[in-house]
Amino acid sequence: MKSLIWIGLLACFSIPLGFAQSPKTISLFDGKTFRGWEGDTLHTWRIENGMILGGSLDNTVPHNDFLCTQKTYSNFILKLKIKLTGNEGFVNSGIQFRSKRLSNPTYEMIGYQADFGTGYWASLYDESRRNKTLVKPDDQEVLTWIKFNDWNEYEIKAIDHHIRLYINGKMSVDYQELDATIPQSGLIGIQIHGGGKALVAVKDIVIQELP
Repeated sequence: MKSLIWIGLLACFSIPLGFAQSPKTISLFDGKTFRGWEGDTLHTWRIENGMILGGSLDNTVPHNDFLCTQKTYSNFILKLKIKLTGNEGFVNSGIQFRSKRLSNPTYEMIGYQADFGTGYWASLYDESRRNKTLVKPDDQEVLTWIKFNDWNEYEIKAIDHHIRLYINGKMSVDYQELDATIPQSGLIGIQIHGGGKALVAVKDIVIQELP
């Protein structure tokens, strides 16, 4: 009789576990509007054919510029597709995360950046804070992973103080933040770097928020 009681109790407790769901993956870009985003959508950022475009191949981008989310994120897995084109000046882009807007200048952001561009492919940069590359992959190896002037799949895993970056399925960065004063939550942003005739395109932006 006691055995039957225990079996019944175990069955009851196993039901919630059986229906436990993993965090949902949601889209951050609807392909048509800037809903949920903010930035210079009059001059720098635009939407074409389901893509977010930033910068110009005709005119030099005057300064760094960011299109960023209105919502903050802490622990997450972010996936997107990115294409960077241009061959004049400093051609560079990146994805900000756990970041915030600066008050001066207002177009700049401070925080982690999953970098993307010559010399910085798939590296982790600390934008407007420590102003240095925190971790970068092997210069020669990473070049075999990049699809130049084409779409690349970028993935950012930020869990507590642990950050991993992946480009086209290859892990490029495995970083543990040891500075307890560095914020581990913030906005997500798309960058076009100043100083070059460059165009960044981003699409299929999805995120899975984690506990």
